Amino acid sequence: MRANFIFSEVWIGLRRNLTMTIAVIITVAVGMAMLGVGLMINAQVGLMKGYWGNQVEISVFLCNKGTAMQSCDGKAITTAQTKALHDHIKATAGVADVTFEDQATAYKNFQDSFSSNQALVKATQVEDMPQSFRVKVADPDNYQSVIQAVQGQPGVANVVDHKELIGPFFQMLDKLAYYALGVAIILVLAAALLIGNTVRLSAFNRRRETGIMRLVGASNLYIQLPFVMEGVIAGLIGGVFAAVILIVTKVLLFEELGKFFAGPTAQLGWDTVAETITYTMIIGVLICILASFVTLRRYLRV
Repeated sequence: MRANFIFSEVWIGLRRNLTMTIAVIITVAVGMAMLGVGLMINAQVGLMKGYWGNQVEISVFLCNKGTAMQSCDGKAITTAQTKALHDHIKATAGVADVTFEDQATAYKNFQDSFSSNQALVKATQVEDMPQSFRVKVADPDNYQSVIQAVQGQPGVANVVDHKELIGPFFQMLDKLAYYALGVAIILVLAAALLIGNTVRLSAFNRRRETGIMRLVGASNLYIQLPFVMEGVIAGLIGGVFAAVILIVTKVLLFEELGKFFAGPTAQLGWDTVAETITYTMIIGVLICILASFVTLRRYLRV
């Protein structure tokens, strides 16, 4: 009997404040979706950093005949200098592996990278490509010592660290994640305020019924429970909509992002998406419960 009464009160509250309830659902859905996207971006950035961290190389470009670099003085590196440089790099602390890339291999890689621009490929000859050493470092975060050991060696035209090339991209992703989390926090606060207003309006509309319940000896928890359940229901529905948004975002955004900027091992997994959905739904429901209790303590007067 008591359960039937509580559920009937919940239904009455949702029906009387339908517009406000819909507003709460939408706000919770958007807020939790933004929070989930922020968490997913953080997870994706971590995966991509791990992936590219394992792929990071130092490219040591060698002098060709006519190279404009001052260190080359227009002369090509000799075979003896190439062997000496290889041995020097191999013996440098922090170097995991050294691979020599000749002009033919460099031209093949160039063709694969710029296959969409055939005019550029046809205008480039094998002789235009530089020879290089591809250096794998044991610790991607400690590469400066390797660069310093290679720079200035005879026959070295330029030294490029790939991590510096992709660094701005990761900085942009980090800023995007912080922005998404910031917007999510603002929307979560807005959802809490909106839930509080809805509960207060519902309590005001039913002040006569709650007054009668107090007179017949109903406890505070028994009086507050229908209002809290209204918030929980709105939070759950909003969480379901947020889950749908996160699933769609994973399919349309993160899978495409992984194809362009990382390999299969850096794809955001569905287990991460499931964890994110679980966290956001729990947070959404807790916000609804806390907002309801705080509002009722302050505004419910019977």
